[in-house]
Amino acid sequence: MLPKARADVLSARIAGLSFVPGGWLGAAREDALSRLGMMGLPARRDEYWRYTDPADLIAAAAPAAATFDAGDEPPVFDGIDRLKLVFVDGVFDAAASDDPALAGVEIDRLSTAALTDIHWARELYGVLEARGQNPVARPLAALNTAFATEGVLIRVTGRAERPISLIYTHASETSDVALHHCIRLEAGAELTVLENGPAAARFNKVMEVDLAEGARFHHIRAQGRDHERRAATHVFARLAEGARFKSFTLTANGVLTRNEVVIELLGNEASAHVAGAAVGDGQFHHDDTVFITHEGRGCESRQVFKKVLKNGAVGVFQGKILVRQTAQKTDGYQISQSLMLDEDSQFLAKPELEIYADDVKCSHGSTSGAIDETALFYLRARGVPEKAAQSLLVLAFLAEAIQEIADEAIAEDIRQRLENWLSRHEG
Repeated sequence: MLPKARADVLSARIAGLSFVPGGWLGAAREDALSRLGMMGLPARRDEYWRYTDPADLIAAAAPAAATFDAGDEPPVFDGIDRLKLVFVDGVFDAAASDDPALAGVEIDRLSTAALTDIHWARELYGVLEARGQNPVARPLAALNTAFATEGVLIRVTGRAERPISLIYTHASETSDVALHHCIRLEAGAELTVLENGPAAARFNKVMEVDLAEGARFHHIRAQGRDHERRAATHVFARLAEGARFKSFTLTANGVLTRNEVVIELLGNEASAHVAGAAVGDGQFHHDDTVFITHEGRGCESRQVFKKVLKNGAVGVFQGKILVRQTAQKTDGYQISQSLMLDEDSQFLAKPELEIYADDVKCSHGSTSGAIDETALFYLRARGVPEKAAQSLLVLAFLAEAIQEIADEAIAEDIRQRLENWLSRHEG
């Protein structure tokens, strides 16, 4: 039973939310609500919340966040041939979206699929999220499963012709949004999912990704440049034999961002790469929390996270590789690094390895430091202006994370965004 103080916080948080029982979603929602009642919402004393204060994420009402105008800069992924699905403060905007039927894959909205008697997503919705609660509780994900009423359900049986682009627009200064996406790739299927935009003043998102044998999933997201937004996102993935999962996240600005990724490598010879580049200036707190479990034989995982911080910005990385006894021949790699552009910023890291197999290759490293003065002098001596030289060194620092993007056109777009951010934040 929850202590009264935590029970009161949970009651206040869900008091204004609508629980929708019944239908094929009913059992999953009720199960999530039951688990949430046992866990309670996160608190600063919890092991994996020591570095990030969840107060704004669990408050009864979303803190106000002013909307943001990106000016003349074109939207991210604007030059990519993609199928666009637009959500404005969590509400699907059909007029601004492309026809989902043009994707060449099966796409439904959660709100409409919930009205049917049966749906393929019944076997996935909330399932991976529930598995991801052990050994570390993730109550904000359970909150999402219990109460989210919108999202996309995507099922792919072949190779998707174009990326599916989920675009999130923030229009109301007090919007409080929960979206839940389910993605199922059948054997040998391939899909690229793009995400961009701030979504809401406060955003809670869950994406469950189930990859069958030999499936390929590419995920690239750019979290919006809104200065005052707050977000907690969760990706849960399950990989069968020979499946490939790649995810990259670019984050710029925002008061608070917590990105959690939980991956299970169940089949042999599966591979999961998770990477991120974050740049923050001033009131900026960015937390990457990653948990990868190896169960299959001969699997590979990579975690590559780089953060550039200035003017008191805070970066957090909590990454774990768990290797079960069955996971012989595991190759696990983890690196988290920060580049401090002043003495006021902080980088807090908790890298972990837990290994029960005896034939593995696993490594982790975490470093934090300032710009290399020798490299800076080298560039200055060859006529490169100081600010331009600093930008070149910052981009070089972020390069390892960006290299995890398989599509070079998208990678180049991300590099250009980072150059623009550095230009705006010089000095």
